[in-house]
Amino acid sequence: MMESNHSHNGKTELDALFWKDEILQVMYWLQGEELAESVTAERLLTFLNTDLKNLRTHLKRGVKEGYLVTKNDSPDGKPTFALSDPGKKEAGGRFVEAFEGMRKQGHGECGPECICQWEGKEACDHHNHHHH
Repeated sequence: MMESNHSHNGKTELDALFWKDEILQVMYWLQGEELAESVTAERLLTFLNTDLKNLRTHLKRGVKEGYLVTKNDSPDGKPTFALSDPGKKEAGGRFVEAFEGMRKQGHGECGPECICQWEGKEACDHHNHHHH
């Protein structure tokens, strides 16, 4: 099936938003975990379910839209991409939103009916006792 570039159905814009989201979140995560400040398209590709051509298209778009910057700091001379300051802010917000649900999940010590399963462990008496 061939991808079309016609935006009359909004698919292209939705694709652009989807990939912007994916790229921002992966790059924010890599930076947050101190795994990489900047990455080549090839390295980023290992975290995303797409092909290099599509990824490069969206990376270039990110640079044009100002949430990514291009650096040339890879040892093999390939261009690398990093979050710009506005990109970091936007990525941080998206990352928190995306993982909000996961952060409030249980921590494995209480049953499925415990309040901590949906309100986080700070709501649970079991976790408010300090064990020394």
